[in-house]
Amino acid sequence: MNETISVQDLASMIDHSLLHPTLTDAAIKRGCELALQYNVATVCIKPYSIPMVRELVADSNVGVCPVIAFPHGNSTTAIKVQEAEAAVRAGGSEIDMVVNIGKVLSEDWAYVSNEIKVINDAVTTQRAILKVIFENDYLQDEHIIRLCEICSEHEVAFVKTSSGYGFVKQDNGMYSYQGATDHHLELMREHAAPTVQIKAAGGVRTLDDFLRVRALGVSRIGASATESILEEAKQRGL
Repeated sequence: MNETISVQDLASMIDHSLLHPTLTDAAIKRGCELALQYNVATVCIKPYSIPMVRELVADSNVGVCPVIAFPHGNSTTAIKVQEAEAAVRAGGSEIDMVVNIGKVLSEDWAYVSNEIKVINDAVTTQRAILKVIFENDYLQDEHIIRLCEICSEHEVAFVKTSSGYGFVKQDNGMYSYQGATDHHLELMREHAAPTVQIKAAGGVRTLDDFLRVRALGVSRIGASATESILEEAKQRGL
């Protein structure tokens, strides 16, 4: 039996990304208006804009999702905890936090596990949820698998592929990233507990991209192409 999915079903899976460093307050306001128009899950924002965004989306179903230690995850654990706690107090209902990538690559799993645990505890104590960004472009499969196991152990709400800003130097000297690949999403769904949801971010730019990753078990996407994706869904009669 074919599944029926509506435009609103898709919209409710989108964290509308407002994270580019050049975004002005006016651009963030326009992004929030778009998020409200389509009734997406959240707006994913930089922490300084929480008060403004919270006011803009008040009395709606659109949540506020600040990012922590974004995009490189290099802050100390103590600073990450403080930043996460402050973001929730300011109005964040969902927190997207970048792991310490260097510690993951060093396979210092005690450090990585403790950091994820204390940040998750800090967030959930205030009745918000945590999404842990792996930045898969920098990692090997074994690192992704171990991160999924750690996040499952600590009952994190979501594991997330990428920040969208994890640019890797290529052989030709240019910097680019793949983001949410099918292989990595399949790996994450296989090794994360069933209760841990998957967020795909980076490279999900079309409706077909969206439907493909959804079929792989993704329940949330991070997207800046929200409008074009959902307008295409309308044109297809979803």
